[in-house]
Amino acid sequence: MNKQRSELNKVMQAQIKKKSEFKNGINTLLELRGYMMEEIKGFKNKLCLEEYSAIPYINSKGYESKTVAYSLWHIFRIEDIVANTLIRGGEQVFFSGNYQNRTASPIITTGNELVKEEIAEFSAKLNIDGLYSYIEEVKKSTELLLSDLTYDDVKRKMTDSDKARLLELNVVSTDENAFWLVDYWCGKSIEGLIRMPFSRHWMMHIDACGRIINRINKLPRGKSKRTDRLYP
Repeated sequence: MNKQRSELNKVMQAQIKKKSEFKNGINTLLELRGYMMEEIKGFKNKLCLEEYSAIPYINSKGYESKTVAYSLWHIFRIEDIVANTLIRGGEQVFFSGNYQNRTASPIITTGNELVKEEIAEFSAKLNIDGLYSYIEEVKKSTELLLSDLTYDDVKRKMTDSDKARLLELNVVSTDENAFWLVDYWCGKSIEGLIRMPFSRHWMMHIDACGRIINRINKLPRGKSKRTDRLYP
């Protein structure tokens, strides 16, 4: 795991526990997320469109068993759901921004229910430009929320009403590989959700994307694939 990211995460975790350091902790979190966002944007210079749906570690048990496109979708669908449905109690960016159409996604869920070839097939359908627009908008929305939080706010635990609101939207699949997320999120305080998924969840999947990209770059590829780059 990236040393700089790990150190910032460690500092943030300690800071948000203390009332006197809480705002510094949020600032550290925003710095960490900014650093990771630059990595995410950097994928555009490392991958062609086709490679976003490559799945070189399809039989792995780790996070690298996914695709880069899926990983990005998964990170930001979860963040959108948690930040806007559970914490803010408002409308998700996904719906307000018409992102099912803009990403050409066949699903509205987190994608946890998908496995192996299903992940690759889903990834190949995504509009990558639309996905990056969604990523940017979700990040901005979450960080406005984080900046407004107080130390007392983050002690609030999720309620049965929060859970019911989440279930009404059907944004978490009832598949056993996905539905556990409902109880996981709803069993946490806002502070717990800051730790996961707003920080550590990004870190784990970005590390896995790095492994996927390194593997892709070692595979033979046609000259045409090198001309299909995405730039900011």
